[in-house]
Amino acid sequence: MKLGILKTDAVRPELVPEFGEYPDMIIAVLRKADPALEFAVYDVEQGQYPADIDEVDGYIITGSKSSAYDDKPWIFTLMAFVRELHCRKKKLIGLCFGHQLVAQALGGKVAKSPRGWGMGLQTHTFNTAPAWHDQGDMDLDILVSHQDQVLEVPDEARVLAGNEFCENAVAQFGDHILTFQGHPEFIKDYSRSIMNFRREAIGEDVYASGMASLQGTHEGPRVAQWIVNFLDAGR
Repeated sequence: MKLGILKTDAVRPELVPEFGEYPDMIIAVLRKADPALEFAVYDVEQGQYPADIDEVDGYIITGSKSSAYDDKPWIFTLMAFVRELHCRKKKLIGLCFGHQLVAQALGGKVAKSPRGWGMGLQTHTFNTAPAWHDQGDMDLDILVSHQDQVLEVPDEARVLAGNEFCENAVAQFGDHILTFQGHPEFIKDYSRSIMNFRREAIGEDVYASGMASLQGTHEGPRVAQWIVNFLDAGR
């Protein structure tokens, strides 16, 4: 299976030597779930797209410091591409910004949450266990880093998991689109670095609670297996 990663941001240059770019993080965690996976990277922020939508088996939209509602030409182009993927029922995964952009593109509403920043490790609880789920614990502990949230989900979306801070944290559209507010590709050291960089912006209370949360277990590899299960289904 070959996946196209739609790159929507760059990692801060000083962090790249240790952590790589966002596609590198995604490739690393997904290859632990399926070493046979192949990847192509398209920098959609720079206007790069596949010549043929079917040259890969599915797509993944990365996280970004941009907002899904920003007035940027590349975001409008990406939303149009998402609508085309949806129309063709092409497999698509959205992570953080990707989760939000899919919702915005398909009729939902994304905005800065009045609850503020979500940082560190958070627990999202599933209300059902779809076929791609491992049928285990209904709680998912996953690293997050966001101020925007999906406040209104599109009519076609089925919300699968959330918590009091972020009600719409996992969503599925039919059998072809699956999105997560959290970051399965992150590791704790990267989350720690992001919180250190954003300390002033997020405030001391969020910083302290986010750092303390890193004592828990990040279940990114579990989500990676779910993503592979979802992408494999129906092939």
